[in-house]
Amino acid sequence: MRLLLAPVLALAGALALVGCGGSSTGASQTVSSVDTSTQAPAPATNPATESTPASTTSTPATSTSTPATPGMCRAADLTASYLGGQAATGHGLLGFALQNVSGHTCTTFGYPGIQFLSQSAEPLPTVPNHTTTDFFGSLPERMLSVAPGATVSFRLGVTHGAASTAGCTTAYLLQVIPPNDTATLRIALPGGAYECQTATVSPMQPGTSAYP
Repeated sequence: MRLLLAPVLALAGALALVGCGGSSTGASQTVSSVDTSTQAPAPATNPATESTPASTTSTPATSTSTPATPGMCRAADLTASYLGGQAATGHGLLGFALQNVSGHTCTTFGYPGIQFLSQSAEPLPTVPNHTTTDFFGSLPERMLSVAPGATVSFRLGVTHGAASTAGCTTAYLLQVIPPNDTATLRIALPGGAYECQTATVSPMQPGTSAYP
């Protein structure tokens, strides 16, 4: 009996060793795998939301200077002078000039104001009649630009002749108000001029063209 049990026990031990070896070999062949289904996906890059440095364009400031519009000629800008007188069939023509003595250009338009004065500078009856057509011709109204040193002119039509039946008096001075002003200039009338209250007054003209 003892001789039969020995081989059986030996065979059982060998089977036990084989079973342990198989278990050890299986453990060494196991590969651990990572489950990627639970990992958060990498954030996608959206080109539309990427921060791009803003491009700044500097636009230089432009300054535009508008030339100043010349102001109206004032008495303070001017000197007045007598151009002379003419006579024809009882009508007298008196010419006057205004010169720009300022350092800037000015403009003038229209008719000057006038007042005849006596030899002692007392006012005489004066009724101006503004007209573009007088006994000596026609002169249009025009806007005039008067540069420094330049001259404009106007003329008066008066009654002429010492034997006038209109009761004329002699004016020795003429007080002038430039158009669009209130200040006055005074002009001497050498030898005097007959003044019969009413006088025609021409509009301002370029140069001395008002007095032919």
